[in-house]
Amino acid sequence: MDGTSIDELSLADWRRRVATLYVEVRRLLPADPDGALALWRRERENLYRDHRQSPVAPAARPAFRALHFPTDASLRFEVAVEPETPDDSARADASEPDGLGFAAQLLQLPVSGGGAMRFRRIGFVTVPFTSRPHRLAVFWMEGYSGGLFLPFRDTTNGVETYAAGRYLLDGAKSADLGGDPERGTLLLDFNFAYQPSCAFDPRWACPLAPRENWLDIPVRAGERIA
Repeated sequence: MDGTSIDELSLADWRRRVATLYVEVRRLLPADPDGALALWRRERENLYRDHRQSPVAPAARPAFRALHFPTDASLRFEVAVEPETPDDSARADASEPDGLGFAAQLLQLPVSGGGAMRFRRIGFVTVPFTSRPHRLAVFWMEGYSGGLFLPFRDTTNGVETYAAGRYLLDGAKSADLGGDPERGTLLLDFNFAYQPSCAFDPRWACPLAPRENWLDIPVRAGERIA
């Protein structure tokens, strides 16, 4: 077996393990959210330290320890996905740099390593933060696998968290806490917010949060880097 085949099999194993982790997290969340969070933290740290497909640079893996903000139960929400309005489209268009605009709700989100990836905005969620509500766009990845995607930035970026923001949902990585499709809701728990792979090693390319998902408040929950 050549090295390429070994890498592909290890990547398949990584995806299985992460998907299984989120299945267990979703099972535990309704009755034991703190237990679900503890499991998520522990298993992610193990994977990032020990797995061949870890985004952490190989030399840094043996000493890797995940950092987290203290758990904040006030940052757990079930929110409705609201349909996009013409005003939303206009605001989003105006917020994007030239060349990253929209066409029939399709857009190119910039990628950390250069270039762009194609997404479709499917709506917005209003998150009732204690300071005041904020709206965030929810995306669907265009491509074979598809999947929900919700990146965000906040004022901890570049100091306590990765400068380019963090992710709440990423269907390509099985990062999804669930929701109710009949009521059109999603579970958003910022205690599960995590750094994209490019935060650990610049060899990774990660789609970045558009300006409409830049929060003007600190979100001190989830993974941190300092």
